[in-house]
Amino acid sequence: MREMNRRWRAEHLERSRQQNRDSMRRAAERRRREEAARARGRERAKQWREDHPDRRREYQQRWVEENRDKIREYYNRYYEKHREEVNARAAARRDADPERTRQVTKQWADRNKERRADLQRRRRSDLETYQSELEANAAARRLKRSLARAGLPPKSLHSASAAERRANERDADTYFNDPALPEHLRQFTVFAESLTEHMLTHCTRMREFAEAYVETRERMRLPPVPVENIVYARAVEIVTDRMRRVDLLTSRDVAAAVRSTQAEVRLQERRRQFEAFLNAVVTNANRNRERYRYDAEIENRARANRGLPSAPIESLIVHLALQYAIERVPANMLTADDARNAARVAKLHISAFSEGPQPAVNDRDHRRSFG
Repeated sequence: MREMNRRWRAEHLERSRQQNRDSMRRAAERRRREEAARARGRERAKQWREDHPDRRREYQQRWVEENRDKIREYYNRYYEKHREEVNARAAARRDADPERTRQVTKQWADRNKERRADLQRRRRSDLETYQSELEANAAARRLKRSLARAGLPPKSLHSASAAERRANERDADTYFNDPALPEHLRQFTVFAESLTEHMLTHCTRMREFAEAYVETRERMRLPPVPVENIVYARAVEIVTDRMRRVDLLTSRDVAAAVRSTQAEVRLQERRRQFEAFLNAVVTNANRNRERYRYDAEIENRARANRGLPSAPIESLIVHLALQYAIERVPANMLTADDARNAARVAKLHISAFSEGPQPAVNDRDHRRSFG
């Protein structure tokens, strides 16, 4: 039969091709009719669902109730193939509305107290996990008692939620995966160090320029501008002009560098004031030692007359020298602790001076008392 069909096709090639074309045309027409029928059926079903939403919802609920096993099987099968996508979408939904997530979690916990207790028992059935939890709780109680005995406040911790941890991880990945990060950090480091060095070296001249600029604006009846803003704006301009590359620096980087420089400048100025104040106290106490001793003896007599105990002579001398230094040496950046440290160091030098000549206060004493 195959041979006869082949021979007939070879002898009647045009008729065979025409039959094939007719067959394909009938098959295509049949497929079009079937597709049109299916489309009409989908349209009728869609229209029925729009016209009868209650019956549709009832049918769906009934089907779900009758086919719980199928739904669970479908979900498990999909979850096995798309585990990461499902978890990512669920985390995104929880992060989008954290308040609702907390409410849902609390409601679930209230409804499933027995299951929660069972989960906790399963977790603690592992002896290593249970022992580590007991040790952590005991360490926290010991720390709390130690802080209370020392008069210190309890340890304060900010418990980050899972949504906050995920947001922090995304920000960290975005930051550290940036290919321009090494150059950005290099530019920021060089800029911050250069700005600090420039301000420590030329702070006085920069402030004089800023004050003159502010006075000029006042004469021209322009709005007032803080001197500090002019100082650091000019310093930033000078440092950026000297740097080779600043294209990756942002306004936040500049603001952070300015804050760091301001803190360092204040620290250096405070240290200079402390050194000048301490030298003034020691110098004045040694120079007017006899007069201050006489005043201290009179003070002790007066205290005795009032029934008060006598004070050490060195302490009274240092107190008088401190009063003299406060009136004549700039000390607007010093604190009460700085004054007490200066008095302590000055008292040591005065006591040493009574035993023999001593040199001026050195930098080591300054750093030890100031730090």
